[in-house]
Amino acid sequence: MSEKLSNKLFDNLAFDLPAAVVVFLVALPLCLGIALASGAPLYSGVLAGVVGGIVVGALSRSSLSVSGPAAGLTSIVFVAIQDLGSFSVFLSCVVLAGVLQVLFGFLKAGLIGHFVPVAVIKGMLAAIGLILILKQIPHAVGYDVDFEGDESFLQADGKNTFSDILEAFNYLTPGAIVIAIISLIILILWERPFLKRFKFFQVFPAALLVVFVGIVLNLLFRKYFPALEVQASHLVNFSGTSESAHFTDFFTFPDFSRLGESKIYITAVTLALVASLETLLCIEAADKLDPFKRITPLNHELKSQGIANMVSGFIGGLPVTSVIVRTSANIASGARTKVSAITHGVLLSLTVVLIPFVLELIPLACLAAILLAVGYKLTSIKLFKEMFTKGYSQFIPFIVTVIAILFSDLLIGVFIGILVSVFFTLSANFKEAIILVNQGNNYLISFTKDLSFLHKATLRSKLQTIPANSALTIDGTQSRSIDNDIKESIEDFIHEGKSKNIHVELKNVSI
Repeated sequence: MSEKLSNKLFDNLAFDLPAAVVVFLVALPLCLGIALASGAPLYSGVLAGVVGGIVVGALSRSSLSVSGPAAGLTSIVFVAIQDLGSFSVFLSCVVLAGVLQVLFGFLKAGLIGHFVPVAVIKGMLAAIGLILILKQIPHAVGYDVDFEGDESFLQADGKNTFSDILEAFNYLTPGAIVIAIISLIILILWERPFLKRFKFFQVFPAALLVVFVGIVLNLLFRKYFPALEVQASHLVNFSGTSESAHFTDFFTFPDFSRLGESKIYITAVTLALVASLETLLCIEAADKLDPFKRITPLNHELKSQGIANMVSGFIGGLPVTSVIVRTSANIASGARTKVSAITHGVLLSLTVVLIPFVLELIPLACLAAILLAVGYKLTSIKLFKEMFTKGYSQFIPFIVTVIAILFSDLLIGVFIGILVSVFFTLSANFKEAIILVNQGNNYLISFTKDLSFLHKATLRSKLQTIPANSALTIDGTQSRSIDNDIKESIEDFIHEGKSKNIHVELKNVSI
């Protein structure tokens, strides 16, 4: 990126504050939806969003990642709450999970994140983009049966991502469609160069205008076109929480009275492992998307996330991880520093406490449009073309990761992508480690690197191509270490070659 990053806070506020507004608008329905799907109090999701924004934002050394409740933990949280029989007891597991994450950080477990191949990271981003598009289509047309933030292919109601889209077209809400289309038009026009020339369009967030237009349109529908009005079921919903509720009413405190039970620790370990893996993946993705190419220290990130989960658990919030959707929205909106993440947390806390009645006027269709725009930026055709030009060893792990995440979930898909990448890496390593050339009946096998038992099959397949009545030189000059399995394979071939009149000469290879 040609533009330099300023070290002065106020120079970046023009970028960070508009991005914070966008992330806040994206985070609000996700926090509520994830809490609802987890079987937890709605405000536990908002509290987790506030903690993820303010606490992680303050402690983390990641400039652009945004933390909060994660869709990938919903099934774990739901089962744990049901199994433990109490949300307050579950909160004690969240606190313990945070302690474990801090411990992971001191044990330098963050290094795991560096072993995820770039092709898999880019595949993860493209898959999340596709999932955002597919999952938001029903919300854009007014079909809000599935909770906001769901990323799994198979849904709790027995449907899947594609069947849900087909089902949505049986329940179209005309007003929601109008709002979604107008919102998309605004978002598209806002990015056009002829508007970007003006300072206002560079600074004022399009997402905020989209929300304002969505609210105004629906109020106009209510007064002048009742048939188009978007009903309460298609608006941001706090499930009737009283706007007069005291701030302290939002908190639930953990119950540590059952720390003697083994399932408390099983739940805590599960939460800590899954939350840590999702965080490491998201941080790697955020660093790849960062236009200034900053690198986040992963061990420090685990400690930051651990402290945040301890805080979240103590005040009644869901588990916190770094989350790719909010992070992607943050980066796509032009954020430059962690001020954006912190500000989004502040906005969540203030607006939910002070003006929930205003938030409940927001149609989900306009928020769906914002997420559709973010999804498109993540999974652009340009990215697929770029990965294709890098060759099959990069493109296949990339596309397999995309498909695997699309039809399963984030962690399973990434694991499958890593396995495919390892296969291609080993395959290329085997081919490059042992080179066979010939001139007439004279053959040369060169070892270009250290050989282990894993190279035995490759060596034997090359040895089998050596014809009778030929001369073979095996050169191990470039190999500092040759495994005993390799030596035995060479020795077996020498004995076998005598019957075929194959003369074998060893160079810097001792058997």
